[in-house]
Amino acid sequence: MAAVLTRDAAADGALRWLRAARRILVFTGAGVSTESGIPDFRGPQGVWRTRDPARYTIQNYLRDPDVRRERWRDRLDSPVDSAQPNAAHRAIARLQRAGRAPVVVTQNIDGLHQAAGCDDVIELHGTTREVACLQCGRRLPTAVVLDRVREGDDDPHCEICGGLLKTATISFGQSLIAADVDRAMAEAEACDACLAVGSTLSVWPAAGVPAHAVRTGARLVIVNEGATDLDQMADAIVEQRAGTAVPAIVDALLGA
Repeated sequence: MAAVLTRDAAADGALRWLRAARRILVFTGAGVSTESGIPDFRGPQGVWRTRDPARYTIQNYLRDPDVRRERWRDRLDSPVDSAQPNAAHRAIARLQRAGRAPVVVTQNIDGLHQAAGCDDVIELHGTTREVACLQCGRRLPTAVVLDRVREGDDDPHCEICGGLLKTATISFGQSLIAADVDRAMAEAEACDACLAVGSTLSVWPAAGVPAHAVRTGARLVIVNEGATDLDQMADAIVEQRAGTAVPAIVDALLGA
């Protein structure tokens, strides 16, 4: 059964601005993936409600083997490995294939946009699907390193240079990759409308992408359950779950 968008002034406004756009930039956060079974970070059941994020800084990771061992144990039990794309991911992929949203910028690290069929995804906060050596930069599939952890190597190091291994994600205190930020900002300048989905838009510099889109003339449409830090900049706000609202919006845009 097709998703149904609750039609009100906000939904009508969202469709109006998105229909008029020649180029849409889709910006996504954790709320896109919660319906795939991946918890968010700052919601009522979010990860940081039960854990102190200060413990998981890059500085602590570098100096404390107990923190590293804890993070690898967590990664063994991560719901990411069994998660599948949901209706929102698939709808965004349809929008990209149709040429309406050539690039997706995401704060998510789960790889579900690519699994749904998106080809061009800028992962501002990295990816949990790969592991990086913090010394030589070598990249490995996460599954390869997790096999080592299961076999008893609870603090794995690079087999080439001996450097520390870490999932290729951005930790607290770790800078975003400048080339990714620059490209995301360029896409923000190039778009006519930014569709921000499933994000509180409170984490910077990532939230600067939709903000920059607005400042350079784009319309901002927000789909999120609950308020965001950029609500005052939005042209339309749809307060529905991503898995309901996004497929309905894409159906309307593509004439499905």
